[in-house]
Amino acid sequence: MATVEQARAALSRLTDAGSGRPMLELGWVQDPRLQGERAVIRLALPSFAQSQRDRIASEAREALLNLEGVRDVQIELAQPEAAGAAAAPSGAPIGAAGHGPSSAPGQPPQRQEIPGVGQVIAVSSGKGGVGKSTVAVNLACALAQQGLRVGLLDADIYGPNAPTMLGVAGRTPEVSGEGAAQVLRPMQSCGIAMVSMGLLIDANQPVIWRGPMLNGIIRQFLYQVDWGERDVVVVDLPPGTGDAQLTLAQAVPMAGVIVVTTPQEVSLADARRGLAMFQQMGIPVLGVVENMSGFIPPDAPEKLYPIFGSGGGARLAKETGVPLLAELPLEMPVREAGDGGRPVVLTAPHSATARGFTALAERVTALAAVPL
Repeated sequence: MATVEQARAALSRLTDAGSGRPMLELGWVQDPRLQGERAVIRLALPSFAQSQRDRIASEAREALLNLEGVRDVQIELAQPEAAGAAAAPSGAPIGAAGHGPSSAPGQPPQRQEIPGVGQVIAVSSGKGGVGKSTVAVNLACALAQQGLRVGLLDADIYGPNAPTMLGVAGRTPEVSGEGAAQVLRPMQSCGIAMVSMGLLIDANQPVIWRGPMLNGIIRQFLYQVDWGERDVVVVDLPPGTGDAQLTLAQAVPMAGVIVVTTPQEVSLADARRGLAMFQQMGIPVLGVVENMSGFIPPDAPEKLYPIFGSGGGARLAKETGVPLLAELPLEMPVREAGDGGRPVVLTAPHSATARGFTALAERVTALAAVPL
């Protein structure tokens, strides 16, 4: 019959895909024990590693079933809120289970700054498909071109596209630290540091999470990432008005939010609701970005075709009393750069869209009082 020592030796070969560290060392696989012909282990994964749960469980099961006399494997799952509880990278406690600040019953949640981060700016949209992630990624790169130390938090959990746009899809971030002090190391690309759910799951793996799990991963992306010293972190929010927006608004002080829309009414209607939500929560709205303001054909760059209408962003800004920050045209280089993994502000800096992103970054820096 196998021994517990043999079980631990078998499990010691299971490693984290990013850091290469053993799961036992990380504390993600715990308490191996033998009960007759059954081997029992406990998985205690932090929220940022929940996407690896099925793979880890499968590999652990296979390793244990190869032991002499083991016919069955039982896997116990710890609640993610209790797993991987951590302090902020500075070492200061950040509340119960390491997921952010707590507050007294009946009191509003206490917002807590991210250690080492100067400003947090969110990019939001009322609906999907308006180019929100394109705006967030290019804004982050344009801010970095101003000499700022920039982070990008891709909080669009259900549609994480930032890794593709920044050329790091398929790579896995490292985990550093021990036990309760484990943190993710951001991926470095295009002059910025970024984290994304897209770095933690397979390309075709859907994220099917309820609100509490979603809240947990966003808080861990805020407080259990080794951001280092950053002048600004840009947060790419999921579209709509829901748990992710509420979690971010309650967790961390924000310099403001940018609302992205297209000129057409079906986009404007949702953008109005999203903008109103942030105003009701007391989050400053820096302004509106109208994306896809018109199409510039490559064979006639002097022309602009308003295929989605015109003036919608200006009307929304006027009726809500916020600035119109930019009107960004749609050009072929935008698509090519996004698919190619280097944003258009880097690959085609003289294009109309890239110049628009550069001007947007300058306005945001002034409005959010980001020190240069």
